[in-house]
Amino acid sequence: MILPDYAGGSIVNLMRSLGDACGAAPPLPYAPLREEKVSPGDTARHIVLLVLDGLGYRYLQTAGRGSTLHGHLQGHLTSVFPSTTASAVTTFLSGLAPQQHALTGWHMYFSELDAIAAVLPLKPRGESAFGAPPEALPRRLFGYAPFVERILRRSVFVTPQAIADSAFNRYHSRQAEVRSYRTLPELFAQIAAAVRSSPQPGYVYGYYAELDALAHAHGIDSPQVAAQFAALDEAFGAFLSAMAGSPTLIVACADHGFIDSPPERQIDLAQHPELAALLARPLCGEHRVAYCYLRPGAAPRFEDYVRVRLGGCLDLHTGSALIEQGWFGPGPADPRLASRVGEFVLVMRENWTLFDWLEGEKRHRQIGVHGGISEEEMRVPLIAVRCDA
Repeated sequence: MILPDYAGGSIVNLMRSLGDACGAAPPLPYAPLREEKVSPGDTARHIVLLVLDGLGYRYLQTAGRGSTLHGHLQGHLTSVFPSTTASAVTTFLSGLAPQQHALTGWHMYFSELDAIAAVLPLKPRGESAFGAPPEALPRRLFGYAPFVERILRRSVFVTPQAIADSAFNRYHSRQAEVRSYRTLPELFAQIAAAVRSSPQPGYVYGYYAELDALAHAHGIDSPQVAAQFAALDEAFGAFLSAMAGSPTLIVACADHGFIDSPPERQIDLAQHPELAALLARPLCGEHRVAYCYLRPGAAPRFEDYVRVRLGGCLDLHTGSALIEQGWFGPGPADPRLASRVGEFVLVMRENWTLFDWLEGEKRHRQIGVHGGISEEEMRVPLIAVRCDA
């Protein structure tokens, strides 16, 4: 079990250090990175943060050994809890821990809407509707300042074309220039162009999602992921050559790693109707971390059932305990956080996953999964290259 190292070794602390380097005022309310060897420094004219979705530290140390990315590895960090894109990418985009940004997984219950939504596309779960357009929701549901509004630098977002104009992306890019791309070469060409387009100090955020998509579909150790990693590494090496001599610091990191969950380790809630009957609303969160909202008076039966029938597969926590123990981050919690993690949280052990399905939802079984607290999911690489060194 690996919990986030918010005291100086997590992506939250990376964002504090990047904020310091970019003139964030006031500084973000966390410790900076603990070790100087993984410090982003504070003198580069241009700082590039490249988020490689799903590239875990274990994968880079094993399958990626000998690659260009591995050659510039400075160490490892932890993700946040839960170790998933919705929470960790929001940390990269806000500079805040989940304790403060309060985005806690793919599916979330929003008390403001009395509805469950997939937070990144801002779509309601199932066949219900919000009664409001997605573009009206971010200011209502998020409420924090994006990272690019905290820093004193020109900012550029380089993001996949499919999500460049999403409500989530527009909220977090705000005053930044947004450049979209379709292919891997275009990603790095757009980052290079963003760096070269202004002599003023700049901050460029780039996001790459293909490794994550392939790992979900085929497994993290699949040939499909290996081929895509090889293409990414080749493109990264060419990018470094193109940027050589420029006053640029490139920091590459990830939001989470992966494990594979075989079919025999996948629990379908439909096979546990007694448990489902105790829930007031569908499960929220992730397949590796489930937030549970109970019917009135159901807590004792819920706890008994989970411990007796599922105790070998998962650990049962109260949502309030995880907040108090700092799993989501240090410091005072956003007032909305408690309602977004439910009364109980199921944290899956080993490579177990938990699924539930609503009427009308397309059923799918992911091989590669994340969100939990295994070392493979939680540890992410920190890669840094000073181009003028």
